Amino acid sequence: MADKLLIYGSYGYTGALISKTAIDTGMSPVLGGRRAEPLEAQATELGLEHRTFSLEHPTIIEETVEEFDAVLNCAGPFSSTAAPLLDACIRTGTDYLDITGEIDVLESTATRHDDAVEAGVTLLPAVGFDVVPTDCLAVFLAEQIDDPTHLRLALDGFETFSPGTGKSMVEGLSRPGAVREDGEMRTVPPAWKTREFTFDDVQKEAVTVPWGDISTAFHTTNIPNIETYATVPEYAIAAMKRSTRVSRILKARPFQAVLKSLIDTFVSGPTAAEREQNVTRIVGEVENEAGEQASAYIQTPDTYDLTAETAVESARRVLEDEVDVGYQTPGEAFGADYTLEFLGVERREIDVL
Repeated sequence: MADKLLIYGSYGYTGALISKTAIDTGMSPVLGGRRAEPLEAQATELGLEHRTFSLEHPTIIEETVEEFDAVLNCAGPFSSTAAPLLDACIRTGTDYLDITGEIDVLESTATRHDDAVEAGVTLLPAVGFDVVPTDCLAVFLAEQIDDPTHLRLALDGFETFSPGTGKSMVEGLSRPGAVREDGEMRTVPPAWKTREFTFDDVQKEAVTVPWGDISTAFHTTNIPNIETYATVPEYAIAAMKRSTRVSRILKARPFQAVLKSLIDTFVSGPTAAEREQNVTRIVGEVENEAGEQASAYIQTPDTYDLTAETAVESARRVLEDEVDVGYQTPGEAFGADYTLEFLGVERREIDVL
């Protein structure tokens, strides 16, 4: 029997892009999700098999994923979906991938390394954007100087989002910021630091945000101090700094339920034309105790288009046993140049001082 891939959350915005990309590359994944109507419609349109199941009953999850060689989880927020699927995969010997960028989920997945090794299972989370291009950039920068102690990553151009991303953002409203300090995760206020980065010869102000690289880049490079930044409008910086005053309201379930409902109603994700026009820019910097520094710049196509390509290619390599068992980050699994294999990704402007 050919290697079988289950794409869970396949009818969501990003899941649909990934499913279509998988077909375009010659794969025949099985589609999965909890809602029968959209799943059946998608499977019929694409001519693929499908499995309808929720993530509320462990036995049913195990019985379903047991027939597959790998599961690619595209159903966000991953704070709700990752654990039940990951548990079932370890119990059934099924490789697990997802496209999360949520720090708590990534840290929790990393703790299952020994369980996965014992079960002969690969755990490869974060195979989308973010984390693939930033993690690969972290690997590249860590190789430019001896014993780097500090890593900073800054993103510009993250201007579109899908319903799933929007819901993850809603869940993050009540959470503080995060950095890696002396190897430990440290909680910091929202927009804790502000500084300028140069993106393609243009200086822009960016603030600290809790990107998934606070988790993954540490596991990939062992650099003990990591900060991640994003460019945001000035009014958004002020709003982020004020959010701690209303965190109790923001974390209230009724308030979050209303926001998520509004997202379902009004957010559909960027169109193909909008994605085609969008690019994302990433600046990375490392330094060590001796004062040596290195920086590099990456430009990528739209985040969702790149996610579809990296997720499918990552799943293909896992299915072909090209990735070690246990917990892996994209940078560990594929190396610094992985993102350069995808059309439209360019790495340049390298400085070593």
